[in-house]
Amino acid sequence: MIFHESKLPGVFEIQLEPQLDERGFFARTWCQSEFEGHGLNSRLVQCSISFSTRRGTLRGLHYQAKPHEETKVVRCTRGAIYDVAVDLRPNSPTYKEWIAVTLTAENRRMLYIPEGCAHGFLTLEDNTEVCYQMTAFYNPESSRGMRWNDPTFQIAWPEHVEVISERDRNYRNFE
Repeated sequence: MIFHESKLPGVFEIQLEPQLDERGFFARTWCQSEFEGHGLNSRLVQCSISFSTRRGTLRGLHYQAKPHEETKVVRCTRGAIYDVAVDLRPNSPTYKEWIAVTLTAENRRMLYIPEGCAHGFLTLEDNTEVCYQMTAFYNPESSRGMRWNDPTFQIAWPEHVEVISERDRNYRNFE
């Protein structure tokens, strides 16, 4: 795996290194020692998937508050997403800044999002599936979110939002 750190400290785009042969290829999507070698949290306790039937479906922006903060490794296994991480760590030099990457089933890239960052995505294709690996168990009392179009962050979503949950639509602004 090849780890590319983004402008947000601790947020990495991870590129697979396929080993090709006449059958196709083989690639690792997880290696505890490689993650630890980059100083990343390698404790995985839960994996989940989300499936969105329609292009333009927005999920997020979500995070878990202390003491149940979580790191996520996100990968699109079918379709395509515009994946966003927002830095909510007050002591970070990039506090309130965001990055976005396009994750697709074809490019097989992943996004590592550390504790203290919010996460959300917009589907770019119908029938998109996303796989999440997390370092903390989901805790409903610690579940938090902020509005996807909050003026504090000015996230430049590449397409119009067609589908969004009532909960995600009604989060308050960050400030």
